[in-house]
Amino acid sequence: MKKDNELDPLLKKVAREKGTETPFSGKYVDERAEGMYACAICGAILFSSDAKFDATTPGLMGWPSFDQATAGSVEFHPDDTAGMHRTEVVCKNCGAHLGHVFETNEQKATGGEQAGKHYCINSVCLELKKKQK
Repeated sequence: MKKDNELDPLLKKVAREKGTETPFSGKYVDERAEGMYACAICGAILFSSDAKFDATTPGLMGWPSFDQATAGSVEFHPDDTAGMHRTEVVCKNCGAHLGHVFETNEQKATGGEQAGKHYCINSVCLELKKKQK
């Protein structure tokens, strides 16, 4: 687990101070590789690439989007900041702020299925462990 004084300034701002990345700036927004996304602070597995989809909802585009988290990997907290009611997603293992989750009827670009849940996650909080071929 990385200590707070070892964190990149952007990771510290987002994960520890509940900030957010600028939309479309994160390294995993358009990532297509297969694998597992882990917490950038503690390494806990959070999301599978199988759950990743391209967001089409204005306001939710520009960050990696997932329709489910790995079982038991995240916790949810009410977030009434910024003049809106949202649900914060944090790493269950280390408490890092990851982003927010929303209920949605959004169609997934791949497969045309309804996403149901839309985890809008900051790339800086993730490390992709690519599937070995």
